[in-house]
Amino acid sequence: MAMTNYLLNHPRKLVSLPFFSEQYDAAKSSISEDLDIVDQIFQSQGIGKLETVAGAAGGVKYIPLFSNKNSEQFILELCNQLEDPERILPGGYLYMSDLLGDPELIRNVGKIFATAFADKEIDYIVTVATKGIPLAYATANVLNVPVIIVRRDPKVTEGSTVSINYVSGSSRKIQTMVLSKRSLPEGANVCIIDDFMKAGGTITGMQSLLDEFNANVQGIGVLAEAEDEEEERVVDDYVSLIKIQDVDIKAQKIEAIKGNYFPL
Repeated sequence: MAMTNYLLNHPRKLVSLPFFSEQYDAAKSSISEDLDIVDQIFQSQGIGKLETVAGAAGGVKYIPLFSNKNSEQFILELCNQLEDPERILPGGYLYMSDLLGDPELIRNVGKIFATAFADKEIDYIVTVATKGIPLAYATANVLNVPVIIVRRDPKVTEGSTVSINYVSGSSRKIQTMVLSKRSLPEGANVCIIDDFMKAGGTITGMQSLLDEFNANVQGIGVLAEAEDEEEERVVDDYVSLIKIQDVDIKAQKIEAIKGNYFPL
């Protein structure tokens, strides 16, 4: 149990067999057998796998993965919650704050995003204040990388900043994004996580800001996307978990389906 708990709390960290052997006062052969059992349990429950690295500097890594079965079941349940007509807000938006405050829901979203980008080299998770922050931290926790928050206005406590102006896809207004110069090293590999996307103007703004740091955007994940008939989608390469297919304000009806994370 102790070894399993350690691996779950240190995802993607290479742990040597001698570490476990010394920590739990057990022979390496016993540790190897126990790790095989742990790997079988992780895979049977659809929560990940153990990856073995050979050599003197090798060891074992826990790679968190959320199975398609677990992911689909979770997303379908979330779609049902989103179809509650009481969530409809002016402008065709949906009230989602209660969901973004649910710890278990956020953890599962983080696991799915981490699975979607498991094969990418990611150094940082980037999001924009404020509603995407819980999703970003949940994803970062599973990938075991830091979170960087892009803000709408500069904070004195962040020192010198880089700022860009961008056009909001939904309101067509000129808005500003800022990021501290110290927050992101030059040439870092990043993954953008956000809660909701219509035309994609906010994400395009983040991409433009990250260009100032010569960052490499390895992936973009959004919890929910919505079709905007009046606006052309300006982001093409992204992963969405839910698609808001239709919001009928007059009929008080919402249609939510699985996003593009799930193959048709």
